[in-house]
Amino acid sequence: MAVTIRLMRFGKRKNPFYRIVVLDKRKKRDGAYIEKIGLYRPFEIKANILIEKNRFDYWIEKGAELSDGLQRLLKNKKQISYKA
Repeated sequence: MAVTIRLMRFGKRKNPFYRIVVLDKRKKRDGAYIEKIGLYRPFEIKANILIEKNRFDYWIEKGAELSDGLQRLLKNKKQISYKA
């Protein structure tokens, strides 16, 4: 099974927030996911990316790929806060 880590959109119109989820690559963006490993809130000022580091590392170790959008977000590492 090909697994990817990507963003899943939630929230109201013009006020979105995104869950960082692990899911099968063939599923839709808002389809069923395997595990929620983080949260991204684009309209908050402080630490708007929250990731469970141990689960993120686990899935990367298992061969999960990052989506293009998530790769762009993670380049700016000063906004990330890790949850133990």
